[in-house]
Amino acid sequence: MNKTKLKKVLGLVTILLVLIGFIGFVEKQIQDKAYRGLEVDLKAVSGVYFVEEKEIEAILKSAFPELQAGLPISDVPLAAVESRLSGHPFIKSVETFIGQKGILKVTLNQHEPIARIARPMAADGYLTTEGRIIPTSPSYTSRVLILEGAYAEQLMDQGSVDSMPELMPLIRFVTENEFWNAQVSELEINRRDDIRVYQQVGKQVIEFGDALDFESKFRRIEVLYKEILPRKGWNAYERISVKFKNQIVCE
Repeated sequence: MNKTKLKKVLGLVTILLVLIGFIGFVEKQIQDKAYRGLEVDLKAVSGVYFVEEKEIEAILKSAFPELQAGLPISDVPLAAVESRLSGHPFIKSVETFIGQKGILKVTLNQHEPIARIARPMAADGYLTTEGRIIPTSPSYTSRVLILEGAYAEQLMDQGSVDSMPELMPLIRFVTENEFWNAQVSELEINRRDDIRVYQQVGKQVIEFGDALDFESKFRRIEVLYKEILPRKGWNAYERISVKFKNQIVCE
């Protein structure tokens, strides 16, 4: 090996050793840091907080009494903190990391309610956008579509809508449509094939049938609103049904 090549090899080795030494120094600096405190970043859902920062802080204080100022960073149980907070009924996701100043930063995303299951003889619950059912919050109430009826209560007991997957597309359609979100106040779910729609305007309860083919059913209700009720009167009929295909039954 000539001198030029030898110098290049020695130069590369020197750079590598310096880099390894620097990485080791940085890692040592990090290990030598101590825990200095907690910072909770709680993301609101539509401006609402179903859980409060002080509650999160109390949970961590109780579950991890070792989280005291001076605790080595390497001893902060990040995975255990995430696991503990992920079990909270209102928390959708948790991320944790240690900042450069030794602050444990906890970022929390909440579940988003899309409907509320109302039960006359037991506690209500929220249906989330993922189809999960969670308890209501003692601190805040979200104004969402109301679900009632025997089958709705059964879903509440099951903890999800897995046994009625066709329900979520129907609820999303109602809540995401500006007109129907304002007009439909409640869905009464007695059985999978017996859904009834309660309106903000009009005293009749509309027999909807099952949750399938819902867009066609709402188009027929729209025809009812635009062409029939303005001529006959909003309270002219006692019974309205769109549960049969391509039909509007008014009696």
